Amino acid sequence: MHLLPVQRVLGILLMLFSLTMLAPAAVDLWYRENSAAPFGVSFGVILAAGLLAWLPARRRRAALNLKEAFLIVVLAWAILCAAAALPFWLLPRPGLALHDAVFEAVSGLTTTGATVLQNLDSLPRAVLFYRQFLQWLGGLGIIVIAIAIAPVLGIGGMQLYRTDLLSTARDTKLMPRIGDTARGLLNIYLLLTALCAAAYWLAGMSAFDAVAHGFSTMAIGGFSTHDANLGHFAEQPAVLVVAMVFMLVAGMNFSLHFIAWRRRSLLAYCKDTEWTVFLSVVGVVALVTVAYLLAAGEDDAADSVLLGAFHAVSITTTTGFTAAPHHLWPGFVPMLLLFASFIGGCAGSTGGGMKVIRFWLLLKQGLGEMAQLVHPDAQLPVKVNHKALDAKVVRAVWGFFSAYVGSLILIYLLLMGAGLDQETAFSAAAAAINNLGPGLGEVAHHYTGLNAFCKWVLSFSMLLGRLEVFALLIVFTPMFWRK
Repeated sequence: MHLLPVQRVLGILLMLFSLTMLAPAAVDLWYRENSAAPFGVSFGVILAAGLLAWLPARRRRAALNLKEAFLIVVLAWAILCAAAALPFWLLPRPGLALHDAVFEAVSGLTTTGATVLQNLDSLPRAVLFYRQFLQWLGGLGIIVIAIAIAPVLGIGGMQLYRTDLLSTARDTKLMPRIGDTARGLLNIYLLLTALCAAAYWLAGMSAFDAVAHGFSTMAIGGFSTHDANLGHFAEQPAVLVVAMVFMLVAGMNFSLHFIAWRRRSLLAYCKDTEWTVFLSVVGVVALVTVAYLLAAGEDDAADSVLLGAFHAVSITTTTGFTAAPHHLWPGFVPMLLLFASFIGGCAGSTGGGMKVIRFWLLLKQGLGEMAQLVHPDAQLPVKVNHKALDAKVVRAVWGFFSAYVGSLILIYLLLMGAGLDQETAFSAAAAAINNLGPGLGEVAHHYTGLNAFCKWVLSFSMLLGRLEVFALLIVFTPMFWRK
């Protein structure tokens, strides 16, 4: 393995990432709240670190092999999360300890939305903007990796689309080169973010809140500029409706948006099985939630319908926006929503969880095994979009599922061993690995009260979920480092 080409790429990424510090500094200068200095210092430190990494390796332009590509993906997320934590650590307000700063930064870039901050309404706008902007950047990185890079590595949900088995509309090579694909995806992401922000503004948000929530909505992040999250806009139902629409849009595969835009046609959506299953899952969860709230009579009918549907969309897509204390809702509803987050969004979206396509393949495989018991001699291949999948793909999905569940159990036990109760430990582990954000129990609103060990464990868990388990775990195996 040649490490200098890896170092060169990481140096370039750090130098580019340093520019993100200028945006919140500009916001602070606009609002004159005197919190720009930490962002200026962070810009200098991150730029210098990038230069120091890039200069010794600037002439090493050798083609990267598979191991080096894996290493770049993992180290890029880890190093950029560490760099993103620097302003949180330096800022006098909120004045975070190192583990809290790292937790907030990891949560932002992985679009998880778990937070250790309180009293958001009193924080400088630059800090609030920075949190939202981190999620937007993380969402963009997720899409580019999922669609343009992950198929080459053979990782993530988009590995299922490496061939044309599923649909010509889901061809991974949306454009001839990865650079062209990334630019096309950026244009779609920018356009949808602008539309989302404009819709929020028309629904009654201030311009600042509209842009900030547009960032976190399209990233399926869940950060807000208010302690009450979207509950701050409870008297403006249109805001929740806008959020639901764009959370669903962000939870879909962005290659579908790209193809629909290029062909000026919606047929790409109609022909896609994962899109249909995604909407069906969200619809069922919403119907069950609303029906249970209506039967329980907790709120009036209109509030039960709006809030039930909103939280079903928010939690199932792993956005994590909240507009009411859903963790206090009666019966099984809070746990139903938490388990729905394991399904998550579509492959190639900014959503977390295991991804809808994997859930669908596991379900079809399970039904096929039962049919095989009745008809032992029958050939019953697993099909998606009327195309039979290679057995290797199905086997890979089962392997991912095993690693995902095994990781969840280990995280859960570590958190319980650190002193958390069962409900808090399980929901925190699930919320972290699913990149959801809000949990139950002590972490329903924020993660401030957890000890440092728990926050380090959960920071790792958020990265584990965002990198689809295997991409992160593989660098810790001896076989990865063997020649």
